[in-house]
Amino acid sequence: MLAPFIGLGALGLASAAGYHTMGPTSQLYGRNFVGLPKGTKKLALTYDDGPNDPYTESILNVLDIHDVKATFFLIGRYVRQRPDLVRRQVVLGHAIGNHTWDHPNLIFSTPHSLRSQLGKTSQEIFDACGQKPTLFRPPFGGRRPGVIQTASSMGMTAVMWNVTCYDWSATSNEKIEAHAARQIRGGDVILLHDGGHKFFGADRNWTVKATDNLIRRYKDEGYEFVTVPEMLSEGIVHRL
Repeated sequence: MLAPFIGLGALGLASAAGYHTMGPTSQLYGRNFVGLPKGTKKLALTYDDGPNDPYTESILNVLDIHDVKATFFLIGRYVRQRPDLVRRQVVLGHAIGNHTWDHPNLIFSTPHSLRSQLGKTSQEIFDACGQKPTLFRPPFGGRRPGVIQTASSMGMTAVMWNVTCYDWSATSNEKIEAHAARQIRGGDVILLHDGGHKFFGADRNWTVKATDNLIRRYKDEGYEFVTVPEMLSEGIVHRL
């Protein structure tokens, strides 16, 4: 009866090893930023898959109330639909990054399609707000050899995360907040979503509410909310 348990144990170790090499904090395929040293009293809220009606604007309103700046990783085809939201993000002092044109898994991309995805999105963002992004986040966190290097050659730093809130499948803001609380240790880059990669208009109501509550809680605990570029300015390009 021991053999099945040994097999399960080996499977668990293999899964853990796979996560270590392919998970968001892995540096296997090139240096990417995932946060400051643990214990640092700074947090970065990051939002993927926008801009998105009406939730991007709702999140911007919450951030404005609390005087907090965040970082938004934008999908190019959505930028084309709502360039005004991108302009508002920049005017309000938030940071923006490239999240590809239509959110493919870059593990399967060719070098040509990767450059096209990034270049087309950067141009769309520039047309919307007059700035080309200097940050890049791969959809699904998917990397393979050459992805981070290509982004770097196009002037972008790869940014991952180390706190996953699972807001894309959450059924309440409390669940999002609980996921965050279990992982936050200071110096963290927090992954949230103001949109959805499958279609424009994805419901992110719970994320809006969780954003408000997370800011209140962690400000009360003495944390400062900063943008990813503000973290990068401290000279640490990755977190082991």
